[in-house]
Amino acid sequence: MKSDVTGDVAVYTVAGAETARPLPEWLARRRKRSLKQDAEYMNRVELLQDFGFEEASQCIRASEDGDWVVSTGTYKPQMHVHYTPHLSLAFSRHTTALNTTFLLLSSDYTKSLHLQSDRSLEFHTKGQRHYTTRLPRYGRDLVYDRFSAEALVPSVGLDADGNGEVFRMNLDLGQFLNSYKIDVGRDEGVETGLQGSIYAPSVNCGTIAENTHGLTAFGTSAGTVAFFDPRVKKAIPVTGPKMEGEVTALDFSNSGLSLAVGSSEGIVKLFDLRSPRALLQKDQGMGYAIKQLMHLTTASQEKKILSADKRTIKLWDESDGKPWASMEPVVDINHVAWIKDTGMLMTANEGPDQHAFLIPQLGPSPRWCSFLDNMVEEMAEEVKTTTYDNYKFLTLPDLKSLSLDHLIGKTNLLRPYMHGYFVASKLYDQAKLIANPYAWEEERAKRVKEKVEQERASRIRGTKKVKVNQKLADKLLKRQERRAKVDTKAGMLGDDRFGKLFEDEEFMVDETSREFRSLNPSTKVDASGSTAPKQKERNSDDDSSGSEISSDEDENTSGVRMTVSSSNQNGRQSKDVALGSRSQKTGRVSKNRGDVVGEKSVSFVPESKRRKQAQDQDQDMEDAAPQQKRSYADRRSASTNTFRKL
Repeated sequence: MKSDVTGDVAVYTVAGAETARPLPEWLARRRKRSLKQDAEYMNRVELLQDFGFEEASQCIRASEDGDWVVSTGTYKPQMHVHYTPHLSLAFSRHTTALNTTFLLLSSDYTKSLHLQSDRSLEFHTKGQRHYTTRLPRYGRDLVYDRFSAEALVPSVGLDADGNGEVFRMNLDLGQFLNSYKIDVGRDEGVETGLQGSIYAPSVNCGTIAENTHGLTAFGTSAGTVAFFDPRVKKAIPVTGPKMEGEVTALDFSNSGLSLAVGSSEGIVKLFDLRSPRALLQKDQGMGYAIKQLMHLTTASQEKKILSADKRTIKLWDESDGKPWASMEPVVDINHVAWIKDTGMLMTANEGPDQHAFLIPQLGPSPRWCSFLDNMVEEMAEEVKTTTYDNYKFLTLPDLKSLSLDHLIGKTNLLRPYMHGYFVASKLYDQAKLIANPYAWEEERAKRVKEKVEQERASRIRGTKKVKVNQKLADKLLKRQERRAKVDTKAGMLGDDRFGKLFEDEEFMVDETSREFRSLNPSTKVDASGSTAPKQKERNSDDDSSGSEISSDEDENTSGVRMTVSSSNQNGRQSKDVALGSRSQKTGRVSKNRGDVVGEKSVSFVPESKRRKQAQDQDQDMEDAAPQQKRSYADRRSASTNTFRKL
């Protein structure tokens, strides 16, 4: 599936060959092994089975229910009917003459009306060709009026009175009625009443506003547009706008007030039926005759107009004529069909394969090929830097930076295109490596840096400014540090029920209250009202042994001292020391609420100064007493090292 981007609109080619004449079947079978290695061939999308003809296709239309696609082509002249839910060809039917155009009279394919190139009008049913009638002169187009059940056929040449004719055949009565008479000029080549010369004047095209006022419009070779009201028994022609060249395409808008007119000079004009002046003029740009015009509505309810000549299909804005999307197949276009309420366009063209284009911004894919939406999304995520698989587009400054400007005009590896050149991918890679041999290391360092920055950003704790209780908000956000992304609206911060907790001053947490101190014993409140955790210092002499540290605080006047009771890791009982003289260690908290403050057991032991002095004297005497040393002189040494005895 090929993707082309015009501005911001992507167009996907989901059916149709890249060239007009692909490999024949017998050659494809011989190259079956080599085609297995071709990624483009293996990843091809076959939208409909046998979606094409042996030589060319002439006209294509989709049924109103969306289940059938009918197309005509050659050679031999035939009609193909595809059943879309099965994505397959239902049947094909051969005819005796090449089809000019056809219409589907029912909501499916069972009733169709065909205008043939041999001046015949054929009626086809579900099983076969039902009836054939001949026309007095060659027909150019086919219009069907559902309200009066009339088939209108614009024709070539002049009648006995020197006017152009639109033949009317009533399908209810089964007979021709009086024709519409239109002034198309004079034929200087032959006499009046004959078929006419090669350049005989004619009525080229027609359209009908069947959903609104029901007027029919016909374009002539004289550049005029004639309007008829089929509700009256006698036709009343009204002269319309004048065009440069012949009028080759017409189409009413959904409202019936706007009419798009295309000419043989490649000019499209947009008219309001209430004004003789054109609202908008658009040039197709190729100089070929406009073959088809169509009013479209995108998925976002924007009004667009489709104009097609034999080379390009363009979609542009109805209000200002700004280009929106374009398609240019490699073969000439004969007819374009739009599947309503979708973004798919199908074409009949001068090639074996019929084309199908999908524009996601125009609408979704049809329900019978909804799998295309997933494929389009995957292709949209891929970032493509090259226009073609084997070429890279470079401007002249890019070529000079790679020292390739001396090859301009001397080799096929540089192909000029617009303001730059297409360079072969192999040559581009080699030149880039020579110009910057450290490109790989720089790219690797860039990738590593991006990854480090991404991980670093995930570790940064989020912040959120609130009016009240900022410390509580920071505490809630700190709990999310281990997450990949900090969410400032998670939990209480994002719950509307707790919104006043961080906005209303009446809900401010009083950190100096008794309730706050009892719930947060490790928080110290300064005189200014700010809180800070208590700073505790540990004696360096007791880091390894875990012994007690005496407090430097003075005793109170009553002789009562607050101490902390703790135990060593080795199981030895430690002395009581003053509270705050050593760092608190984590441990299991007692569940007895009577003596629990924080994580330590606190007791108040009354002591006298005399007893303390007596204990200090006894301790000093024990430290001063000489320790008796045991003699090991007579013990035999187990070591064979004689130097240890020296």
